[in-house]
Amino acid sequence: MEQTALLIVSFGTSVEETRKKTIGALEEELKQAFPHLPAHRAYTSPTIRRILAKRGEQVPSPEEAMEQLAAQGVRTLYIQLTHLICGEEYHALSQKVAEKAGLFERVVLGRPLLYDMDDCRRAAEALLEDFSTEEGEALVFMGHGTEHPANATYPAIGYIFHLLGRRDVFVGTVEGWPRGEDVLEQVQKAGFRRALLAPMMLVAGDHARNDMAGEEDSWKTLFEAAGLTVRCALRGMGEIPAVRQIYVDHCRKLLETGEQA
Repeated sequence: MEQTALLIVSFGTSVEETRKKTIGALEEELKQAFPHLPAHRAYTSPTIRRILAKRGEQVPSPEEAMEQLAAQGVRTLYIQLTHLICGEEYHALSQKVAEKAGLFERVVLGRPLLYDMDDCRRAAEALLEDFSTEEGEALVFMGHGTEHPANATYPAIGYIFHLLGRRDVFVGTVEGWPRGEDVLEQVQKAGFRRALLAPMMLVAGDHARNDMAGEEDSWKTLFEAAGLTVRCALRGMGEIPAVRQIYVDHCRKLLETGEQA
């Protein structure tokens, strides 16, 4: 067993097709970028891990993975997570990593996707390149959101879209602010009668399929009830090569300097 390893930590998904396009694609690109480094997977979601276990697929939690790797002789561990912001999940993972750090000579935790404003700008440009709107149509992104102060990342990237000259792009969240009702009000005030809804999430999972595009109590039905014509794009950010490249760049800096990118 190599004494140095890379642990790629994601929230996880139980949808195999989606995983291949997002988390799986990112994992493969990280492996290709750093072929000298054994790479391993861990999921933070207990629910996802239970679902996969019932199918016969065992994916460890970050703590379990760290214990397993330490037992196999790994002494230096680099951890690259695939989360979007430095929110509750990030800080919970940081705490768990700190608790297990004594198992190794060195442990370094990398950055999530949207760590600083340069990350946000790069992600915004990648999204604009990937999603095409029709004439007179607003582009509305749904992020997960959180009560954690890091939720400010979402309105920040919304402002970056405007700085890039795209006043037709709006950002809201499921569990933070702005909420769907707030975004709808902005879209209406801007005079749009049509909207393309898309997830600002690594994976187009349950939130995207139900809270955004579902036929009951979703952003789609909310906008339609207000008289707008709605299209939905069920495509996670992890499907966009330029977004995956941000993660790769974070990881490269992590490995080169031993510090967060």
